Amino acid sequence: MAGYVYILLCDDGSYYTGSTIDLEQRLEDHFNGVGANYTRKHKPVKLMYFEEFDRIDEAYYRERQIHGWSKKKKEALINDMPEKIHEYARCINDTYYKISMEKKNGDNVTLASTDAQPAEFSKS
Repeated sequence: MAGYVYILLCDDGSYYTGSTIDLEQRLEDHFNGVGANYTRKHKPVKLMYFEEFDRIDEAYYRERQIHGWSKKKKEALINDMPEKIHEYARCINDTYYKISMEKKNGDNVTLASTDAQPAEFSKS
């Protein structure tokens, strides 16, 4: 059974990532306020990106992967900039590596929070 992963832009500027077997129906649900709890509170305004997979489990795996990405990394995917995806991943990985090495060496570490969060489908 085919599957899709998709990214919606919400009215507050956040992104919602989901997966489904019926993309058109799922988008209709989101835009009519009967989709996920997140999109009931953060109204979706536009489909920004989607990928099609041969199986729904592949789409779900990709959804889980994208959920862990920063907003910048999601925007690089949306804008078809794969080199930026790797750049943003290296930046985060380098930061975590530095923090883990400082902890290992007994240094005091203060953790700072980060902003981690092809047809057009828009709410009119």
